[in-house]
This record gives sequence, structure tokens and C-alpha cells, in this order.
Amino acid sequence: MLFGESQDYPTACLLLDACMEAGVNFFDSAEMYPVPQRAETQGRSEEYLGRWMKQRSRDRVVIATKVAGPSCQMPWIRGGPAALDPRNIRQAIDASLMRLQTDYIDLYQLHWPDRYVPMFGDLDYDPTFAYQAGEHPRLLHGLACSPLEDQLAEVGRAVQQGKVRHVGLSNETPWGLMKALQAADQPGSAVPRVSSVQNAYSLTCRTFDAALAEVCHLEEVSLLAYSPLAMGLLTGKYLAPDGGPPAARLNKYKGRYAEAESRYGPKPNVREAVAAYAQLAQQHGMTPTAMALRFVLHHPLVASAVVGASTQQQLQELLAAAADGPLQDQQLLEAIDKLHQQYPNPTP
Repeated sequence: MLFGESQDYPTACLLLDACMEAGVNFFDSAEMYPVPQRAETQGRSEEYLGRWMKQRSRDRVVIATKVAGPSCQMPWIRGGPAALDPRNIRQAIDASLMRLQTDYIDLYQLHWPDRYVPMFGDLDYDPTFAYQAGEHPRLLHGLACSPLEDQLAEVGRAVQQGKVRHVGLSNETPWGLMKALQAADQPGSAVPRVSSVQNAYSLTCRTFDAALAEVCHLEEVSLLAYSPLAMGLLTGKYLAPDGGPPAARLNKYKGRYAEAESRYGPKPNVREAVAAYAQLAQQHGMTPTAMALRFVLHHPLVASAVVGASTQQQLQELLAAAADGPLQDQQLLEAIDKLHQQYPNPTP
């Protein structure tokens, strides 16, 4: 999500090559990337990945990308897009294939729902907000939301055409995931079954465990855990008296990245939680980064942790932590749970 903004193409290639050498072969992107999003760079992350992949064996890598949902903040993407309807999905798939320079996408995901859901800093569902645009629950901001079944059926057509191999959701709720699964399980359905859901999961965001975990477990849907370091907060680098390195993402793009600031902004409980986890990691002889990543990998439903590294040093620390495997120290896991009770989900 940073390629094309924080990193130029040569740097991106070095990072991707280092991943491959370490045995990492799953790469996640999105049509709206890089972030912070702007018209001049939209799609560049996919372009960099495609240029790099073109020089290698396609069957050695697993490529995931996402279609953007409705957003009045990105008019340069198909006019908003106004809705996540079949036409928008069809155009998005073809455009991503072109930028990625490939004839198929391994995992295609709906980036966020085409309906009101609390996300990016919100925890509580507000039923009055869902009805503000009208009396019908599918209406939002004056637009009729496209039914989830229609969205998935369009991706299903791409599966039949060989353009997409597997289907996933992102930033989704238990209701949304169950609706998708029910649609796929209907006799004669053209809707493909969802393979994964990509939601935030970290020491400071364990909302997945409240209800979505049950659905994923019983329906055999994997979690792709994004932001396992809470956008770098859990590395501890922002705890410095001066607020951390100027080049760190939350500092460098301050005022330009609303989604990140609403979720990971300077709130007292966030700073206290991060400091407590950092201290706990040090007490157990590991870096805050290693403990945070290995905690996520410990979750039995996590298929992969989706991380973003800006430098070789960051990447090597992440690779080393992953190589150490999931956390196994029961005493440490219990201490983490106690801190979670003290600071429940400060970065939802």
C-alpha cells in the first residue's frame, strides 16, 4: 500500500526480492493504493507489483488486490465510485489486471462494504445512521447500495472467465460475511464462496474475536490480519518525546491521511496501551515489533499477517520475528490478555 508514495520502484523491487528470498510469496495490493490516496498516484502500487512480477515466474507468487467501495473522497476512481455495483467491479478487475500485467488475480477482495458499517475508528453500529438517506436499509448517502449478492455474482463471473481464482471480503462484519456465505450456499448459486476476510487484527484491535471469529471458524474462512503493528504504533517508535521519526508514516502524512488519524491518532489511551505492550515485550526479552507480530500469528484463524515495510531494516525485523513463529509462552499470553482487558481495542 506504500509503493508509489513512500517507496519508488527500485526500492519496491529490493523489498519484494528480499521477501521472495525469505520465502514470502503472498503480496496484497488494492486499486486505490498507494496511501495517502491521491489522483496522481492511484494504481501505482499495482503497477510496481506488476512490473516486478513480469520479470519473474507468475506461478511463484500469490497476488491479492481489492476493488474500492463507494467513496466521495476519491472521485478519480470511476467518479467516486458511486456504488460497488457489477459495472464498477467489472471495470476495476480489468484495470487491475492491466496494471498488474497478468491474466489472473489469485485473490480478489471487496475493500469495504457498499453499506454503512462502523469502521476506521468506530466501534458501535448506529441504526439511525443507516436510515438517514431514506427508509430503505440499503440506502446510504442518497444512493442505493448494490446488494452484496450482486457484487459477489459479478466476481463469480470473473472466476468463470479465469480472471480471478478466489474471492475475499475486507473490513467486513459478521452479518456481511454470513450474507455472502448464505448466497454462495444456495442451490444453483452463481455466487462464489468467500475464502478469506481481511480485517484489522493486532494487540490494540481484537474486535475480530467478538463475533467474526466464530463465523470464520465454523464456516472455514481465513483471516488475513492487516495492520498487525497498528500502523507502526506497536513498534514503539512514536513513544519518543519528540513523537518519533519525521519520516514515520503518521508523522510524514499528518493531516493528509484521515483514515489513519481517526484510528491511530494521538489519543491518551492509545499511547498508554502501546507503552504498556512495549514494556511487556522488553520484560520478556523481545522487541515490541516481534511480540506484536508473533501475537497475531498465534491466532489459529490467521492465514497471514499483512504487513507493510518502508525500509530493508524494517523488513528484516519483521521477517526475523515471523521466523521465530507464533507466541507460545503461556505466561506472556496471559499478561497480554490482562492488558487487553485494561485497554480494550483502542485502535478499532
